[in-house]
Amino acid sequence: MAEVILMPRLSDTMTEGVIAAWHKKVGESVKKGELLAEVETDKATMDLESYKDGTLLYTGTDKGGKIQVNDLLAIIGAPGEDISSLVKGGGAAPAPRSSTVPAAAPAPAAAPAGGGIDVSKQEEVILMPRLSDTMTEGVIADWHKKVGDTVKKGDILADIETDKATMELESYKEGKLLFIGAQKGEKIAVNDLLAVIGDEKKVNLDAIVASSKNKGVAGPVAAPAAAQGAAAPVAAQGSEPDHAGLSVSADGRIKASPLARKLAAEKGIDISKVAGSGDNGRIVKKDVDSYTPSKAAATAAQPASAGKPAGISAGQGVVQGQESFEEVPVSQMRKAISRRLSESKFTAPHFYVTMSIDMDSAVQARAKLNETSPVKISFNDLVLKAVAIALRQHPAVNSSWRGETIRVNHHVHIGVAVAIEDGLIVPVVRFADTKSLSQIAGEVKDLAGRAKSKKLQPAEYEGSTFTISNMGMFGVEEFTAIINAPNACILAVSAIQQVPVVKNGAIVPGNVMKLTLSCDHRVVDGATGSAFLQTVKSFLEEPLRMMI
Repeated sequence: MAEVILMPRLSDTMTEGVIAAWHKKVGESVKKGELLAEVETDKATMDLESYKDGTLLYTGTDKGGKIQVNDLLAIIGAPGEDISSLVKGGGAAPAPRSSTVPAAAPAPAAAPAGGGIDVSKQEEVILMPRLSDTMTEGVIADWHKKVGDTVKKGDILADIETDKATMELESYKEGKLLFIGAQKGEKIAVNDLLAVIGDEKKVNLDAIVASSKNKGVAGPVAAPAAAQGAAAPVAAQGSEPDHAGLSVSADGRIKASPLARKLAAEKGIDISKVAGSGDNGRIVKKDVDSYTPSKAAATAAQPASAGKPAGISAGQGVVQGQESFEEVPVSQMRKAISRRLSESKFTAPHFYVTMSIDMDSAVQARAKLNETSPVKISFNDLVLKAVAIALRQHPAVNSSWRGETIRVNHHVHIGVAVAIEDGLIVPVVRFADTKSLSQIAGEVKDLAGRAKSKKLQPAEYEGSTFTISNMGMFGVEEFTAIINAPNACILAVSAIQQVPVVKNGAIVPGNVMKLTLSCDHRVVDGATGSAFLQTVKSFLEEPLRMMI
């Protein structure tokens, strides 16, 4: 069955997107995860991946054309499939759609499972937008409106935690908030049902929610009666009473929200023992909060006396060396880090070049610079400045692998890896080669501060051409870093160490720092990477050369 792809909201202020390029033509086969198009937003040009397998049957506009957020971008389906009704009903033209169904109309509500109305075409529906180029799902960090509240265009509807930042989602519709697809703390996939806003007298809310559930959008489908019945004997054998509200999915998994599972794990509660009060017996947060283990469960949790070593009775109740563990849910950011770095490590052939840098002159120069600089300059700022100038001299390092081509960037945008609570993020210092040391220092400090509070916008952590990862503040003597794709290289910066060095034939104390350049061998050869690192070394060992 053909599926409509709507223009996603790729930035928090985006209202429309311009098609910078189509990577697939109508009639071509498309696989899930393949690059479909490049979309220019109000902040950046971003890659749009397909989340469906099939054939590209329709595109909403040609290269250079504009499409409003949530208007028809493309249709993917089977070759030769009739899509005339989808094009007519979901086109990119801004004219009002006529697909709203009055509440009294019985047909949509009575639609069979797997059918019903097409939620993506409903004017009152808000789907989960793609708020970053790598986002596949979002977590509701907070709702600023609750069901029943009046919402105006431009009002902050919710805070969404993506794989890179927590962003405010503005409403682009007006009306009453009639439905929310996920509670605070819960996950919802991109393009799944997030909210319904409109006139409760005109919107067939039941039909919209039912259709979204049939497609697996807003919640799980009720388990077959046979599966529910099979769970009863298991509960009867345990120490907990059977819960009438308990519901088991077709594959035997307990239905529970992600937040409920997380809380249960934190409290050491067996989620299978909790009665669910949500839809179809789904376990939600309040069920875990109100759960009280029975006395029988506490007794059953004690170790049995059978198999105990001699001298330990069942009544002692003390177990030495007991194993325990905690399972922590994977955050959106950690998922993105796992996916992107795995792709980089196992796709790009890495090689590494390490050099020792005499930092004596840099230590002296930094002290003098900070006597007059309006912002405190760090050693990382000196490295960033040296790298920025060196990239101008070695453009091959300032490049990226594009498959059939190598993109040699003429601009220098340096990403600076910043460790935050959930992992790391790489804000970008743009046109770093044109900025002074004090400008670089101020910008890095600002970006790092907002990165740690998750206040960065997509345009501030996208578009790097080279990346620096500094672990010197942790006393790391030497390390290698994984390339931040699509960059061709990343520089690992270690701590400055006071070690014995030979100068003028004598052994004297010196300040030495090791730099390790990780290179994508598809783009950068050993000689190219080594020459670049030599240039960086020359600037850091004679900092005055960077001021010219």
